[in-house]
Amino acid sequence: MTDAFEGKGSCLCETVRFTAPEASTRVGACHCSMCRRWGGGPLLAVECGGDVRFEGDEHVSAFDSSEWAERGFCSRCGTHLFYRLKASGDYVLPAGLFDDQSVFTFTSQIFIDHKPGYYDFANQTRDLTEAQVFELYGAS
Repeated sequence: MTDAFEGKGSCLCETVRFTAPEASTRVGACHCSMCRRWGGGPLLAVECGGDVRFEGDEHVSAFDSSEWAERGFCSRCGTHLFYRLKASGDYVLPAGLFDDQSVFTFTSQIFIDHKPGYYDFANQTRDLTEAQVFELYGAS
């Protein structure tokens, strides 16, 4: 298995389709309060770099969710499409959007100190706290 592949997928109504030429094969979970509020649970996501192309982009709406990121969704069906870092332009896409999910391995969890006690994942992962995430990515 390689670390990247050309990922393709769509929103629920298939109005918005995407191609991510450098999608990671690794899936990470984010347990921060914004991700949990956005999707009703942890965000299971794939880092895709800055080169993500959307078809049907007239149906892509974005919400400025913090000083450092925005979140995109399909304005027709409401599917969560991406988390995009403003400084780098890098996209993180929900793993469930990809047509081929057989390439994925669940490898990491961030904001592990914000994870509520009512769920746990059995997978062995690299786990980072909020402070470790901000130190690693230079945010505050």
